[in-house]
Amino acid sequence: MRVKISKASGKGSITAPPSKSMAHRYLICAGLSEGESVISGIDRSEDVLATIDCLQAIGATVEWVGQDVHICGANPLHTDAAHPLQCRESGSTQRFFVPLCLVGEGEAVLEGAAGLFQRPLGVYEKICAEQGILFEQGETSLHLSGKLHAGCFKVKGNISSQFISGLLFALPLLEGDSKIHILPPIESRPYINLTLSALQKFGIEAAWADEKTLLVKGNQHYLAAHTAVEGDYSNAAFFAALNALGSSIEIGGLDPDSLQGDKAYERYLEMLCKGTPTIHLGDCPDLGPVLMAVAAAKNGAVFDDTRRLRIKESDRGACMAEELKKFGTDVAVYENSIVVYPTAFHKPAAVLSAHNDHRIVMSLSVLLSLTGGEIEGAEAVRKSFPDFFERLKEVGIEVETV
Repeated sequence: MRVKISKASGKGSITAPPSKSMAHRYLICAGLSEGESVISGIDRSEDVLATIDCLQAIGATVEWVGQDVHICGANPLHTDAAHPLQCRESGSTQRFFVPLCLVGEGEAVLEGAAGLFQRPLGVYEKICAEQGILFEQGETSLHLSGKLHAGCFKVKGNISSQFISGLLFALPLLEGDSKIHILPPIESRPYINLTLSALQKFGIEAAWADEKTLLVKGNQHYLAAHTAVEGDYSNAAFFAALNALGSSIEIGGLDPDSLQGDKAYERYLEMLCKGTPTIHLGDCPDLGPVLMAVAAAKNGAVFDDTRRLRIKESDRGACMAEELKKFGTDVAVYENSIVVYPTAFHKPAAVLSAHNDHRIVMSLSVLLSLTGGEIEGAEAVRKSFPDFFERLKEVGIEVETV
C-alpha cells in the first residue's frame, strides 16, 4: 500500500494507543493463569494477535468483547507439535514462547515469517544445547523437544531483553528455584522491569537480588487477574515528534509514572530541538528511527548503543540512512553508533520505502508532515499501530491511499 501525506501541522488531541509491550505480557500471564482473566485496552495489532494465536495453540480460550480480552488459561505442560504456534512477524511473541514450550515433556513447533527467523535465537540455542534439548531451526520454523530444568542461567545483557523476559515467564513453572545472571552491560533494563511488574500482578514471585541477578522461585502458579493496559510511550513518541517539528497535539492516556523505557523520548526530543546531542539508545532502541528523523529535520545528532537496531524488523540504522538521504540528509552508520549530520533538509526526491518496518513508516510520516511525499509499503503499521493513519487524519494531517 502506498500513502501520500500532505504538508501540514497537526493540531488537536489524541489518546495514546495501548502499550504493545504490556499487552504481550498481560496476555501471556493471563493465558497461563488458573481461571478467567480480563485484560482491558487491547489493540488488535498484528503482533498482539500473534501472541493470542500462540496462547490458543497451547489451549487457552480467548474471547473479545470490544477492546477487552477474556482469557481462560492453558496448561503449558502440554504442547503438541501438530499444532504449531504461529508467531507471524512478532519477535516478542517468538522469544517469549520458546521457554514456555519447554516447560513440559512434549514437542513444539513455532512458525513465522522468514524475516522473523533471521533474527538471532542463540541465547536459547545455547541453553537447549546445555540441557540436551532438541533445537532445530529452519527458515520459517523452530522445532523443540525436551524439558527445561531449573538452575542458573547466564545471559549477556547487551542482547535483547526479550530472552530474559521469556525465561521469567517459564521459570516459575519449573520444579526448582532458578537464577538468571545477566552479564553486563545490561541494556533494556526497563523492559525487564515491565515483565517483573506483570508477573507480580498475576501472583508470581520474581525479583532482582542485585543489579545483575534475578531470582525466580519454582513451583508457582499464575493467578487470574483483571487489569488494563496502560498507554504506549513507544507509539506516542511519533505524535510528540510532530510537536517537536511544529505541531500542537495534546497526547493523553499516558502514565507519568510508567516503567516504559521509551518514556525517554520526552527528554531526547527536547535535546534534539536545542542542539546537536549525543543520545544513548541502549535502553530504548525502538526510539531510534523517530529520533533519527527529528535529528535530520533539526540539528543532527550522534546516537550511541545502536548495534541492536540491526536486528529489528529491518536494519533500522541502515534503512533510515537510505531514506533520509532522499531528504538530503547525510547519515553515517557505524558498528555501534550512528551520526545524523545537519544538512539542507528538503522534500524527498523519490518515493520513500517502508522496508517492511512499522517504525520506519511512522518515522517517515512525521517527516512528510513537513514536506509532503509518498511512502510505499505503508501497511507495515498494522504490526503495532493499525489505526496510525486515521490518528494522523484526526489531528489534521491529510493522508491519502494512492
